[in-house]
Amino acid sequence: MKTFNYTITDQVGIHARPAGTLAKKAKEFESTITLEKAGKSVNVTKIMAVMGMGIKCGDTVTITVEGADEEVAAATIEEFFKANL
Repeated sequence: MKTFNYTITDQVGIHARPAGTLAKKAKEFESTITLEKAGKSVNVTKIMAVMGMGIKCGDTVTITVEGADEEVAAATIEEFFKANL
């Protein structure tokens, strides 16, 4: 299991477009990728669940990657967050 924290820097937080792109990127991997904030966690492939978390600029989230390709998936998702969120 790989875990990392990330503080959202996008001015509008995680809204529809980045949530959709994140879900699409996560579906490329066999591993399960979860996003957690304030004790609530969701699978990042569920766009509406990710948007429903109400993640805003300045919020710190925890991303957990678990599965057969977790090394590559964690690195790719972390780069996605840095580039897009």
